[in-house]
Amino acid sequence: MNAPKETTKDAVKVPFIDLRAQYAGLRQEIRAAIDGVLESQHFVLGPHGEALEHDLAAYCDAKYAVALANGTDALTIALAACGIGPGDEVIVPTFTFVATATAVVRLGARPVFADIDPATFNLDPAEIERRLTPQTKAVMPVHLYGLPAEMETINAIAARHRLYVIEDNAQAIGARYKSARTGSLGIAAGISFYPTKNLGAYGDGGMMVTNSEKLAAHARRLRDHGQSGKYHCAEPGWNSRLDEIQAAVLRIKLQRLDDWTAARRAHAQRYNELLAGVPGITTPNVPAHSEHVYHLYTIRILGESGRRDRVQQQLASLGISTSAYYPTPLHLQPVFAEYGHKPDSFPVSEQASAQVLSLPLFPELTNAQIERVVESLATALKETT
Repeated sequence: MNAPKETTKDAVKVPFIDLRAQYAGLRQEIRAAIDGVLESQHFVLGPHGEALEHDLAAYCDAKYAVALANGTDALTIALAACGIGPGDEVIVPTFTFVATATAVVRLGARPVFADIDPATFNLDPAEIERRLTPQTKAVMPVHLYGLPAEMETINAIAARHRLYVIEDNAQAIGARYKSARTGSLGIAAGISFYPTKNLGAYGDGGMMVTNSEKLAAHARRLRDHGQSGKYHCAEPGWNSRLDEIQAAVLRIKLQRLDDWTAARRAHAQRYNELLAGVPGITTPNVPAHSEHVYHLYTIRILGESGRRDRVQQQLASLGISTSAYYPTPLHLQPVFAEYGHKPDSFPVSEQASAQVLSLPLFPELTNAQIERVVESLATALKETT
């Protein structure tokens, strides 16, 4: 007699991310740090924020860091500090989170979309010169999923055309490109501390890093209403200051980041080994000169249209939580409809949007959970052929 088919109720569920597991190992330190902030009653622009800026700049091999309210503000303020404004254009990949482009829009500038390299999901450098106009002032490569973009080529093109290069480093803190840390490869970079990031706060948070003293000073004014001194406003700015509680939490977590990154890489390697013989997918492509930090472990589900979604649904029925980053490229998002892009405008990104699937990955993931994910994925692939 055949064994009864496993149901979701019977299955060992695997979450996409488990923040509780991380907190369990930090609980006492985190609570003590938060209590210290409460006792000090110093909540904004205090010693924890200053210390985090110092430590984060050093971690990213940069000279300066400016703590901000969130990662989107980090990109926006980096652009603004470079003088980007109405009438300017910024080249961005269309396959990324919407904040990459809305940071441009918030300044009255226009995001100019570009296609991606199918192997890495990052901005295709050849697309930059195709999209150039006299209004182009900057390019914003995204280190998607934790893998650095091809910064040497991007920087060379940017230098020829006198463009600012601003890294969207929201997903790739700690990654390396030819031995250099992401965040130090352009004029400035934006980092996100959203709770699910590799270095996540317990709320929103962000950081701009740069090697330019002038840009850092400008960003510090912009984050505090454009004030150059108390009640002396030099220009319009933002209210975008990282609070002391989040800074205190992030200082504790930063001490563990390298260990967590090592765990992510080990889990990704285990996935690679187990998935090597599984047909119908591709696993992450990592160039030899880059070090991936695996914010996300993302595969492609090959086959006919809609197969990725069916595989994802089947995995959900087996208790495996997954996600598609990102199911709609930016040029087809309603918010950018005014630019007039149609389907097939950026075919590589559109194919990626239909095929990508991110599997569970977090430092505390176990080998048993990874094996469970791979077994379930193999089953889902067979049932959706």
